[in-house]
Amino acid sequence: MFPRTLLPVLKRQLARFPIVALTGPRQAGKTTLARHAAGDRPYVSLEDPDSREYALEDARGFLAQFPDGAVLDEAQRCPPLFSYLQGIVDTDRRPGRFILTGSQQFGMMEAITQSLAGRIALLQLWPFSLAELQAVDAAPPDVDTLLFKGLFPRLYDQDIAPADWFSSYVATYLERDVRQLLNVQNLSLFQRFVGLCAGRVGQLLNIDTLAADTGISRQTANGWLAVLEASHVIFLVRPWFANIGKRLVKTPKLYFCDTGLAVWLLGAKTLEYAASLPQRGALFENWVMTELRKAQTNVGLRPELFFLRDQSGHEVDAFMQTAPNTFAAVEVKAGETVASDFFKGLDYWRKHLPGQTIHSWLVYGGNQPQSRERGTVLPWNGLSPLLNALSAA
Repeated sequence: MFPRTLLPVLKRQLARFPIVALTGPRQAGKTTLARHAAGDRPYVSLEDPDSREYALEDARGFLAQFPDGAVLDEAQRCPPLFSYLQGIVDTDRRPGRFILTGSQQFGMMEAITQSLAGRIALLQLWPFSLAELQAVDAAPPDVDTLLFKGLFPRLYDQDIAPADWFSSYVATYLERDVRQLLNVQNLSLFQRFVGLCAGRVGQLLNIDTLAADTGISRQTANGWLAVLEASHVIFLVRPWFANIGKRLVKTPKLYFCDTGLAVWLLGAKTLEYAASLPQRGALFENWVMTELRKAQTNVGLRPELFFLRDQSGHEVDAFMQTAPNTFAAVEVKAGETVASDFFKGLDYWRKHLPGQTIHSWLVYGGNQPQSRERGTVLPWNGLSPLLNALSAA
């Protein structure tokens, strides 16, 4: 097993709570991590039809098999279990009895809120961070390979071509799981919708245009986006608001959980094709945003990730609070050479957020860190100073 940053956090929460829930994208490594942390606790996959049928028909009897707890994989497939788990842990509050995993938040989070509030710790596991791969000398050698291959664990522990793996991933999980949740009748429309989302990474999300380009209603587009977000296929980054007398945009920006998935959906099946995509800069920004998010979730923090943009177009790609009235502002540029105008947005917002301390960071596609008066410059393969600041917040 590749070492995961979240493991110590998971073990710490198992020592405190009777139940820990581990959510995140399909194939992010949740099962492997849960089983490793669980030691000799039994493991049951509720994807298995026999186990799922037993749990649905006789939840009490099913759980009685595990007096000392178990790992229940894809627990959202059996909502009745959550009420019975409540009774079990209220009777016996021993910590660390059950680990629940889930790749779809709709049913799972509703059940947790209704039945297990105060009894459960919630953690998120995403695909590898670059730092996790760097720690075992398995990191991609350059930016284009990173964006093309993505960071799903299976692509690093098995010799699989990214195009082949993502083809199977989309057919098996995205089209099967998400289609079932949405009851999509027209697969081609849904495929077109997801592909159009991939073409909009890093952009302000215009629901009306997205719906029109797909050929569906705005209501349908909103529903499909909500399920893609709940299934950890995409995530939305929302603008930061403050009473600063500015006309700030209120529209979120759209990103994918993994750049390899977005690249495949854009039709790039080779590294050379991926490197030539017009969305390369947006994909690089997408990857940095996932790293910022992982820096928070991998230490058990709730992700708090925003951006800044006003109606005049003054923008900072990422904006995160690190202390009271103190923020990290991050600009992302895929270019390998640092240009002076890369700092424009950072300079603007540092002057126009009175009463706030702003630490400016520039992440770029080159290889050399730089310390400048206008901000700290970090190469794509050296983000640890920024990520450490976020994880300590």
